[in-house]
Amino acid sequence: MSAAATDNAKSHNDNGMSPLPMSLLPLLILFVATIVLFWLSQKDVGATFKYWEIFLPVVAVVSLISGWSQSYVSGSNRVWYLLRQIVNWGAIIGLLYILNTQGYRELMSDQQYTGVVLYLLALGTLLAAVQMDIKLIFFAVFLVFCAYVIAVPANNPTLIGVGNFIGIAEPQTKPLLVASAMAVAGFVASLFVVLMMRGAVIAKNASKKRRK
Repeated sequence: MSAAATDNAKSHNDNGMSPLPMSLLPLLILFVATIVLFWLSQKDVGATFKYWEIFLPVVAVVSLISGWSQSYVSGSNRVWYLLRQIVNWGAIIGLLYILNTQGYRELMSDQQYTGVVLYLLALGTLLAAVQMDIKLIFFAVFLVFCAYVIAVPANNPTLIGVGNFIGIAEPQTKPLLVASAMAVAGFVASLFVVLMMRGAVIAKNASKKRRK
């Protein structure tokens, strides 16, 4: 192995951080996938709710991996983190299972059910953010926004308020455009959080080196 490669590997092991693009890629995938599913829901929500059900465990796995790396950086107990995440996402998936097996699903329209799935997904993401990976909080807020727009498609006050705030004319007729703007804002906010956390870790490691 070359000296440069050795130095790079040592630098990575010292700070415990993956490259910035690799840290942001999972979050970017989640935002893009949510926009695609939101778009499909706008076209035909009855044909899309199953995709949201599949998306829930995908988000669980992505948040688990992201938080696992964060727990390494922060020095937290990774076994305890894993147990908390299993309880968190297991409870969310369990609630969804109860809705589908205890007759509650039949009481809801496809539109209402999709909203419930998204609210559960947002709750699980928010709990994961609070436990370890704080940058996920913006994705959780975005999921709540999407859930509310899907559940209340006509004269949605949040859709109108957000659209007017960012300068989109007649936002009620352009939910996908407003949601896309929200996704971009959420991703940028997440990027700032990641940069701040990486800066804090670098400063901490530099302080440790000075003490040696």
